[in-house]
Amino acid sequence: MTTTRWTPGHHLAADAPHRHPELDGDRHHELGGHAAWYLLAGGITTGIQAALFLALRPEFGAQWANLAAIALTTVGNTEFHRRVTFAGRQSNAGKRHLQDLLTFAFYVGYGSIVLAVVDSLVSRPTAWEETGALLAASFVGGLIRFVALRWWVFARPEPASAHLP
Repeated sequence: MTTTRWTPGHHLAADAPHRHPELDGDRHHELGGHAAWYLLAGGITTGIQAALFLALRPEFGAQWANLAAIALTTVGNTEFHRRVTFAGRQSNAGKRHLQDLLTFAFYVGYGSIVLAVVDSLVSRPTAWEETGALLAASFVGGLIRFVALRWWVFARPEPASAHLP
């Protein structure tokens, strides 16, 4: 039985009291839940980011539009993952802030490189060609980010018995 609630410090999809994945070894269930929420948030955020890029590109150019779109979507996406995707998992505040900074820097740098490559390969890239390249890059970057979030920022500490001989 699954209950749904979203308040700070609670799971959005919390398991019934008799079932705790961290206690019964059912980490695949937990991983599946994390992946599902991550994909949902990533899909929505990427769509918003693409729309912002397309709206801002004519006025500011591709590089600045990409920077603005990432700046406007990264904060909400990161907070969603903290409160929903990985709710209930503890993380060090320093790791979270470092992750926020690295996420923003990674996507801005990565997107800038992708746009520069498209510009070098296509004499006059259209907004849709640039957007397509950014979407593909976002997918790859998202996979890398999920791994970093799941196994570094929100890593579950190993039980003390795992370190015994």
